[in-house]
Amino acid sequence: MLFRLGIFLSLLSLFLIRSESAVSSIDLGSEWLKVAVVNLKPGQSPITIAINEMSKRKSPALVAFQSETRLLGEEAAGIVARYPDKVFSNLRDMIGKPYQDVKRSADSMYLPFDVVEDSRGAAKIRVSSDVSYSVEELLGMILKYASNLAEFHSKVTVKDAVISVPPYFGQAERKGLLKAAEMAGINVISLINEHSGAALQYGIDKDFSNESRHVILYDMGSSSTYAALIFYSAYNAKEFGKTVSVNQFQVKDVRWDSELGGQNMELRLVEYFADEFNKQVGNGVDVRKHPKAMAKLKKQVKRTKEILSANTAAPISVESLYDDRDFRSTITREKFEELCADLWDKSLVPVKEVLKHSGLKADDIYAVELIGGATRVPKLQATLQEYFGRKDLDKHLDADEAIVLGSALHAANLSDGIKLNRKLGMVDGSSYGFVVELDGADLSKDEVTRLLLVPRMKKLPSKIFKSINHGKDFEVFLAYDREDLLPPGIASPVFAHYAVSGLTDTAEKYLSRNLSAPIKTNLHFSLSRSGILSLDQADAVIQITEWIEVPKKNLTVENTTSASPNASVDNGTNSTSEESNSNSESDGGVSTGSNSTVEEPSTTDLGTERKLKKRTFKIPLKIVEKTTGPGMPFSKESMAESKHRLEALDKKDAERRRTAELKNNLEEYIYATKEKLETSEDFEKVSSNDERQSVIKKLDEVQEWLYTDGEDANASEFQDRLNSLKTTADPIFFRFKELTARPEAVEVARQYLSDLKQTIHGWETEKPWLPKERIDELSTSMDKLKTWLDEKEAEQKKTSGYSTPVFTSEEVYEKVFNLQDKAASVKRIPKPKPKVEKPVKNETESKSENTTSSEKDTSENDKPVGDSDSSTNEKVKGGSEPHDEL
Repeated sequence: MLFRLGIFLSLLSLFLIRSESAVSSIDLGSEWLKVAVVNLKPGQSPITIAINEMSKRKSPALVAFQSETRLLGEEAAGIVARYPDKVFSNLRDMIGKPYQDVKRSADSMYLPFDVVEDSRGAAKIRVSSDVSYSVEELLGMILKYASNLAEFHSKVTVKDAVISVPPYFGQAERKGLLKAAEMAGINVISLINEHSGAALQYGIDKDFSNESRHVILYDMGSSSTYAALIFYSAYNAKEFGKTVSVNQFQVKDVRWDSELGGQNMELRLVEYFADEFNKQVGNGVDVRKHPKAMAKLKKQVKRTKEILSANTAAPISVESLYDDRDFRSTITREKFEELCADLWDKSLVPVKEVLKHSGLKADDIYAVELIGGATRVPKLQATLQEYFGRKDLDKHLDADEAIVLGSALHAANLSDGIKLNRKLGMVDGSSYGFVVELDGADLSKDEVTRLLLVPRMKKLPSKIFKSINHGKDFEVFLAYDREDLLPPGIASPVFAHYAVSGLTDTAEKYLSRNLSAPIKTNLHFSLSRSGILSLDQADAVIQITEWIEVPKKNLTVENTTSASPNASVDNGTNSTSEESNSNSESDGGVSTGSNSTVEEPSTTDLGTERKLKKRTFKIPLKIVEKTTGPGMPFSKESMAESKHRLEALDKKDAERRRTAELKNNLEEYIYATKEKLETSEDFEKVSSNDERQSVIKKLDEVQEWLYTDGEDANASEFQDRLNSLKTTADPIFFRFKELTARPEAVEVARQYLSDLKQTIHGWETEKPWLPKERIDELSTSMDKLKTWLDEKEAEQKKTSGYSTPVFTSEEVYEKVFNLQDKAASVKRIPKPKPKVEKPVKNETESKSENTTSSEKDTSENDKPVGDSDSSTNEKVKGGSEPHDEL
């Protein structure tokens, strides 16, 4: 699998246009998150997985608060067993959900943290007695953590991202996720359905020009399962004058079970082992009532399930599960499959529905590609194999990373800074169908007020236009088209509510005029690339017919004077212009025309006449969103407050990390310095025993402070202590370093002097043009350096190793570098160019030339001014001398 991934990334590097930009993709799951970065740096793969602080390719999607300290990812996972009520998980599946649904789900999974209801009817998490966070805020913290991983990996700022979402996410969930990203300061280029991300990665390195194919992507993650039917094909396109084949895919259908996943299997094991432990303990003890015990048990059950995927039996061992009692047991794969017996049939439902609604049979499917961590369970694979009648299923994609890598391709294609040279067309569709319902005065509930806007699987993105005949203010409700197909936890099909106003006033204004048609309202909707439907614009369209006064046309004009044929043409032109201006005025415009350069013929004023004119007015209407419930939009004030809260936590985390880093630096310096001074005999050559003991004493003092009063110290205090220790100990380390560095520098200098001496000797034959005074000056500098070295070395031998060195290696190198510069400046002196002597002319040629020149000058000076042009022309015609300017 890793080899295939390496081949894929190598091929991909050929298809990307180089750029300095970087974008990321985030695969946000219920339990884990993965981050990929597209960054075209030389020497690295164009798309890479960002590793976390523990060098892992996926991170726990967790937030924790302990002692007013926020922990994210791996840090939060580290305290789950001790403080399960302080670690918040499964946040992705809580966003946009009603409080009651979130509470029910949390209780079923034995999540012990405190879920409360907010003013929207959504869930929020109580962190302490006086601090609570909305699910959007907590999810924003996780997304910020993911963004930081991308930036740390790419070493550049990464603000643009594509985030994957499960296909069953409805409008409230998608909007909530975008709000969470906004709180985190992330610019979401687009949300992408998980199956589309995986489909991109599946098709990017394949050729479908010879054969189209249907592929089913089957994904079972920790909390949900879906099956997506993807149709791959190719079409011909013109590119640089040539016909090329372009691959594409279309999502034909997707079906899901939002409550079936790997967690269901784990919960069956948790219940089984909880019953077993309760029997062992007896006395009516129920371990389910103790959050810490359940957190420990759930953690070990995950490992047991993973072992069962590769073995026929697996042990479980939990120390001090409850009341200092250890728990140990084993389970066979057969027993595990028996506990989950009903889940295997449920796992086939999404596949069966996809085939049923597509009209395809199992044999029509080219491949069944497995993604998602739970698809590693052998029984699940066997169930799918049996249904499709195949010996093997397809596992070309990485089960964990397929979605995030494909989403990164999508991010690269949408980004302004990075583009794919190789094209793979993507046609994704809406997982839900949507209708619009209108409500207002004089609107009856019928087919006119309930219109289908978006049929299921309609292409993303799309623009939708609807028009109704109505003349009073009304309200618009957007709803899912089927009440039996709603997002998880949602009870009402309505997800958005808008008030459209200004129509009543507009109608009253124009009713007194002659309406030629009923007042019409145009509604403009958009279905975004992220799958979000919204009402963007509303206009009132009014058509009126009015009698207006226009000048009578002057069809004939008598003129007694003689006129040219052109006069009649001009007259006709003016008549046409008059008519045009009349039409402009009837449309409400003001137009006047005159022509001062043309004398108009005299006309007779025939007065005016009435004409019937049609006019159309388009009046923009006001739209106010009135959505309530978990999906209601955040106000500007709420968003600003949430951003401020998250920024304050980010600053606090940065200070905490800096403090921890400086504390570690101080601790490492203390231990390393003490070890060197106490164990290495080499330091005795450069320091006295009293000096070393003085440093060690100060190290002990700071060490004692570090583990007592220093536990709560801030970053600046740790830095001050470290600087103080270095001031005391650095002189010893400097002398120790110079003990070897100084002789090495002297050896380098003397070798350079020897080499330079030979180089100067070679210049006598190779560069004889070099000035002698410059070479002598260079030789003098060489002698000075040699003398300086001899004197300093002699003086250093007389100096104690405990004292400050007479000279340092740095001084030696500085003098050598200066001498190198002087030598280079001499060597660069160019060889003089050879002198070219002009040939000596004989006396006869010189006299003849002078005479000709004199005669020429005289003739030119004596000729009349009026003859200058003719003289010049004669010379040109005669060709006696060249002429550049003509």
